[in-house]
Amino acid sequence: MDKEEILKRAKAYIAEEKDECFRKEVEELVAKNDIKELEDRFYQTLEFGTGGLRGIMGGGTNRMNTLEINRATQGLANYVIKAFPDKAKAGTLSAVIAYDSRKNSDIFAQATACIFAANGIKAYLFTGVRPTPELSFAIRSLHADTGVVVTASHNPRMYNGYKAYWNDGAQVIEPHDTGIIKEVNAIKEVKELSKEEAVKTGKLVFIDKQIDEPFWDMCKRQLFRPSLIRDHAKDVKIVYTPLHGTGAMHVEKVLGDLGLKVITVPEQRKPDGDFPTVEKPNPEEAPALKMAVALGEKEHADCVMATDPDADRFGTAFPDENGKFILLSGNQMGALLMEYVLLSRKELGTMPEKPAVVRSIVTSPFGDAICKKYGVSMIECLTGFKWIAAAEAKMEADHSGEYVFGLEESYGYKIEKEVFDKDGISAAALCAEMTLYWRSRGKSLIEHLDDMYKEYGYFEDRAISQYFPGSSGSEIMSGIMTKLRSDGLKELGGKRVIMIRDVERSVTFDPADPASVKPYDMPKSNVLQFFLEGGTVVSARPSGTEPKIKFYINTVVPVAEHNETGLARARKESASLCDSIVSEIKATLDAASK
Repeated sequence: MDKEEILKRAKAYIAEEKDECFRKEVEELVAKNDIKELEDRFYQTLEFGTGGLRGIMGGGTNRMNTLEINRATQGLANYVIKAFPDKAKAGTLSAVIAYDSRKNSDIFAQATACIFAANGIKAYLFTGVRPTPELSFAIRSLHADTGVVVTASHNPRMYNGYKAYWNDGAQVIEPHDTGIIKEVNAIKEVKELSKEEAVKTGKLVFIDKQIDEPFWDMCKRQLFRPSLIRDHAKDVKIVYTPLHGTGAMHVEKVLGDLGLKVITVPEQRKPDGDFPTVEKPNPEEAPALKMAVALGEKEHADCVMATDPDADRFGTAFPDENGKFILLSGNQMGALLMEYVLLSRKELGTMPEKPAVVRSIVTSPFGDAICKKYGVSMIECLTGFKWIAAAEAKMEADHSGEYVFGLEESYGYKIEKEVFDKDGISAAALCAEMTLYWRSRGKSLIEHLDDMYKEYGYFEDRAISQYFPGSSGSEIMSGIMTKLRSDGLKELGGKRVIMIRDVERSVTFDPADPASVKPYDMPKSNVLQFFLEGGTVVSARPSGTEPKIKFYINTVVPVAEHNETGLARARKESASLCDSIVSEIKATLDAASK
C-alpha cells in the first residue's frame, strides 16, 4: 500500500471517529508522518469474523475502537431485525450486553447497548463486569434475541474483543455468522442514541442481582453430592485467582455458600485491565499461575484454581506427594471432570438413556476411552464452544442423545444446560466436589489421574503456536496450510501417517492409497489432522482470533502392566515421541518463516 492511500484512510478515519482518545492517536501519527505505524493500523479493516471481533485496541481500521464496535453492532442489529420481523414490528426485540475488566470494555459495552436501543432493540446492560457464562445464562433467562460480551478472553492486555450470541445463549454459528458478517460489511449508516435518551425511552435497562442470584443457584444445582461438601468442606483449602478479571465475586460466592474455604490471591483479586502481575492473563500458561501456586504452597492448599478475565476458562494445580504443585492441562482436567460426571451419574442412578459427551476435534481422545467404559457416546465437533453448544442443541431437537458434559483442550468445560458456553464458575464448584470425593476414598486428584492412566493408557499432549503478525502474516499461514495439503505428511516421530482428515475439504483419506478418499460430515474449517499408527493425532489449525498457527499433538501409549513401572515406561516413551514430533513441526515452521 502506498503512502497516499495510507494517509487517505487515516484522514477518513479521523473524520468519522467520535471517540476523542482513539481519534487523537491517529492525528498524532499523521502529524509525525509515522507511515510504518499507520500502515499497520490501516492496511486492512479489522474483520468481523464468525465469532465477532478481536484485536489490539487503538485508533485505526485494523484496531479495536468505538468506531469498529459501532459498525459491528449496527450490522448485528440489522440482522436480528431481519431474522425476527414480527418481533421487530411489535417492538419486542431484546439483547443482553456484558463486559469484562479490560480497558475500554465498559465504553464499548455502553456504545453497543445504545446502538441496539437506537434500533428499537431493548438492551439489558450489566451494571459492572460479569463473566461470559453469565451473559449466556442471562440471554436464556430473559428470552433475549441476541447478546454481546465485550472481552478478549485470555489475550494480552492490549487486546479487546466483541463476541456475538444468538437467542439460545450460544455464540453465533452458520447461517447467522455469515449473515451478520454480510450486514456488517454493508454498513453505510450507524443509528445512535445517547445513554440518557435510551434509559428515558425504556430501551436501556440495567441488570445485576436479578441475574446474579439465579446464576449462583444454578451453579450449585449442578453438584452431585452437596451433603459430601456440607459435611467435609472444612477438609479442603482452595487458593483461587481471577487473574484481575470477573471471576472473584462469583467463585467466592458459589464456593463460599458451599462452606468451602477460598483464599483469593489478594494482588490479583480486583478487576484491572492492566493485568499488572501477569504478562498474559491466561490460566493455560504456568507464569499466570505463579502467584497462586506460591500462595498455595504457603497455605498448604489442597487445590489452586484460576479463571481467565471473562471466567469461562478454568485452570488448576494440585500438590503431589512432596507438596509440589502440578499444573494440569485442559485435557487432563477435562478427563477428570468427565469421568467424575459419568461415575457419579452411574453411582447415583441418574445416567440418561442415551448419554453423550461432546469434545472438539483437537481435544485429547483420552475422553473417548472413558466414554467407552461407561457406554457413553462421544461426539466430535469443530474447535470452539459454540460448536459444542450446537451439538447439544441438535441432540435436544432430534432426541439423538442427551448431553451430559462438554469439553475442549483450551480449559473449557460445561456441565449445565442453562448455559450454552464454557463456564469456569460451575467448573470450579464441580472440581471442589470432585477433590473431596476422591479424598474420601483416600486419593488425591494427582494419584487418581495416575490410576486413570494405568487403566486407559498414558495420554500426553503438547501444543506449538507460532505467530505471524503484520500484513504478510495471513499469507504465510495460508502458505503453510497449502503446503501441508499438497505435500502432506507421511511420517511423524517415526510413526506412519495412516489417515489424514481435511476438515476444509470434508474428506478423510490414507495418504498411501489415492482411492481411499471418504466424505467427512462436519462444517468446513481450515483444519488438517494426521492420524499416526499407535493412536497419536497431530492437528494443524490457524487461529480465528489471533495471527498464529497452532499444532496440537495428542499421543497415547498403552500401560501394559497397569502399574507404576508400566506407567513410568509409558511416560518415557511418550515424552520421546512428543519431543521428536515437536522438533519436526518446529523445523517446518522455521522454514516457512524465512
